[in-house]
Amino acid sequence: MIREVEIGSVRLGAENPVAIQSMTNTKTTDVEATVLQIEALRLAGCDLVRIAVPDLDSARALGEITTRSLIPVIADIHFDHRLAIESIRYGASKIRINPGNIGNDNKVEEIVRAAKERSVAIRVGSNSGSIKPAYLDSYDRATALAESVLEEVRLLERLGFEQIVVSAKSSSVLENHACNRYIRQKVDYPIHLGITEAGIGTAAIVKSSAGIGALLLEGIGETIRVSITGDPLQEVRIAKLLLIATGRLFGPELISCPTCGRTEIDVEALAGSVKEWLDKDFPSTQISVAVMGCAVNGVGEGKHANIGIAGTRKGAVIFIKGKIVETVERSRIRERFREILKNIAGGSA
Repeated sequence: MIREVEIGSVRLGAENPVAIQSMTNTKTTDVEATVLQIEALRLAGCDLVRIAVPDLDSARALGEITTRSLIPVIADIHFDHRLAIESIRYGASKIRINPGNIGNDNKVEEIVRAAKERSVAIRVGSNSGSIKPAYLDSYDRATALAESVLEEVRLLERLGFEQIVVSAKSSSVLENHACNRYIRQKVDYPIHLGITEAGIGTAAIVKSSAGIGALLLEGIGETIRVSITGDPLQEVRIAKLLLIATGRLFGPELISCPTCGRTEIDVEALAGSVKEWLDKDFPSTQISVAVMGCAVNGVGEGKHANIGIAGTRKGAVIFIKGKIVETVERSRIRERFREILKNIAGGSA
C-alpha cells in the first residue's frame, strides 16, 4: 500500500484516485492572470496546480493566489531556501524542491521545520539534467537518476519528515520507465509521473502517453503531469484522456474506426460532434460510444460499446451493446443518434 500524503484538500496514495497536475505559465506576480489561469485549469480537470516562485515578490503573491484558488497550489522552488519558507508562510499546500540545489543540510532543515509547522508536503525531485555525477560512476543512467532522488528522500527522513512526494523525470521514455520502476521498489511514497521537456504538439502527447501510460498500467504513479510546450490546458485534457484510457479515471470513451473504402458516412465529422456532446454533457460518465464507417464490420467491432452507430448506403444503424435498435435515414443521423445517446448516457450518469 502506498502511504497517503495530503496536499491541501487532495490526498495522494492509498486508495485515492490519480491526481492531475499542471503548471501556470503566467508571471506569478500578475495575480489576476494567474488566478484566472488556475480556474481555467480547474474547470478542465486539474486537481493540483504548480506555480513558479523565482523571487520573494512571487512568494508573497501566493498569499492572494492561494486564498482565491479552488485547488491546492504547489510552489516551485530552486536554489533559494528562503523562497520555500516564504511560500509556505503565504499558503502553498506543497513545495517542490531539489534539496541538492538548495544548499547545505541546515537550509533544508529550515524548510522542513516550516513545512512541519503548517502541514505542508514536500515534493523532492530530480531530472536527467541533475543526476549526481558520483552515481553515474556506479550505475546506468536510469538507476543513477533514481538514486539521486532517493538520496534526497533519505535526507528528509533523517530530518524526521515523511510527507514526501517523489519525482524523477527524464526526457527519455525508456530511462524514465526504468527509473520509476526502481523507485517504486525502494519507497512507498506517492510518485509524481511525467516525461520532462517532452516537446510540442503530437510528439509531446505520444512521448507522455507512452511514458506515463506504461507506468500507470503497472500500478505506478499517484499524480501525473503531461508536459506540452504551450497552453497548459492541453496538458490537462491529455492527462484526463490518458487516465481514462488506462482505467484510472471514470469518463466517456469515444471509439471510432480509421475509415476505409467501405465507409458510408463522414466518420471524422460525426465522431468530432460526439466528442463535443460527451465533453459538454457527460464529462464524468463512464460510457463508451462507437462511431463506425460501415455496418459490414462496424457493428461487430463496436459491440462492446454501450452505444454505437455504423454507416449504411442509405443512412446508418444505431446499436446498443452490439444489437441494432434503429435504422435512420441519412438526413436524421445526428439528430436521432444524439437523442438516443442522451438517453443512454443519462441513464449511466
